[in-house]
Amino acid sequence: MGVWQNRIHMAAYFAYILSSASRVLYTGVTRDLERRAWEHRPRLLPGFTHKYNTTRLVYYETYGAARAAISREKEIKGWRRAKKTALIATLNPKWRDLSVELFSSVRSVSKPRT
Repeated sequence: MGVWQNRIHMAAYFAYILSSASRVLYTGVTRDLERRAWEHRPRLLPGFTHKYNTTRLVYYETYGAARAAISREKEIKGWRRAKKTALIATLNPKWRDLSVELFSSVRSVSKPRT
């Protein structure tokens, strides 16, 4: 299991950023990053991610407490785009879809195991 996979299994909450092919950004928070990545991928949920096709997980941070993850999500949402793109570049300079590397269930666009 790689470093990223270890972080995924140990964390309880995540602040994350999704991107579209044209790099429209969406910032969110979740307790289950794999499930949320799966939900965004086929655009099952109405709203921003469906409208702008933000399906690529390009950045995430792990937290042990919900309040910390929510606080970070709000902080990132308040930033200008340039600061968000610089943050993404620290983990993912090529803007790869990290969910493909992290979760085999997302790769096949099938429902994750429960």
